[in-house]
Amino acid sequence: MKNKGVFSICPTPFKPGGELDLQSLVSLVNFQLEAGIHGLAILGVMGELHKLSTFERRRVIETVVAAVRGAVPVWVGVRALGTAAAVEQARSAEDLGADAIFVAPLAGADEDMQVAYYRQIVQVIRIPVVIHDFPELFAARISPALAVRLKGEAGVSMLNSEDPPVGQKITAVRGLSGDALPILSGLGGMHFLEELQRGADGVVTGFSFPEILLKVYALYRQGEQEEAARVFDRYCSLIRYEFQPLVALALRKYSYMRRGIIACDATRDPATALDHISRDEFEAVVRRVGLDLSVKGVQTV
Repeated sequence: MKNKGVFSICPTPFKPGGELDLQSLVSLVNFQLEAGIHGLAILGVMGELHKLSTFERRRVIETVVAAVRGAVPVWVGVRALGTAAAVEQARSAEDLGADAIFVAPLAGADEDMQVAYYRQIVQVIRIPVVIHDFPELFAARISPALAVRLKGEAGVSMLNSEDPPVGQKITAVRGLSGDALPILSGLGGMHFLEELQRGADGVVTGFSFPEILLKVYALYRQGEQEEAARVFDRYCSLIRYEFQPLVALALRKYSYMRRGIIACDATRDPATALDHISRDEFEAVVRRVGLDLSVKGVQTV
């Protein structure tokens, strides 16, 4: 399993009437591949998994797997209120060609229940299982000690940590497990440089300009840490603006639509729509950092 690099979370495009736009989904995948992304994550929270029917989820997985053609790993999100539904989602993802699944913990469960939950999922599939650690959304916190237990006792393969302060959590997990449990951060990439410095293996995020994070990652891994910091600092205002609570998904879809990568920026309810001031602010930030929303393809950073 590839466990290092920049993994891009793909939103699920919709047509103006609300139905799936699979043509735009293929266009979005092709853009990510052109950018040089190391992996794709679909049907997480930003993929609006919880707003799709079972049939629609299958169509999204089939479409992405077919478009990727094995070029990079495809992770599929799993989120359920109980084990049976999670197992069903996990098996379906594997059957449709997913390379891994990233699984939200059970809300309100204690540590022993979480271990049993993840163990049962791991045991019924052959592909790797990633912990999606995002307590703000999932009402369940994976402590550093529990993350290590889930590796040793349940057999999970990786931690996708979105539990701020993420840097401290990375340090704590590394202190308990060394390099045994790969860690990919998230949270929009807002602290990506510091997370790399703390020992993160990469990032999983829906930031709509993946070429920026790819550049930071490549420079850092090449030992050019000062240049990595310079690139990261240049684009921090854009990363910060895009990763706003409640409107991050709308901003990302708007960014992709403006650049001609998807046809429509529609989201499904419940969702927070952009107002015209937010759109203008976003466009101003993009211009300020030297990027151009009229350019469809990958931009030079």
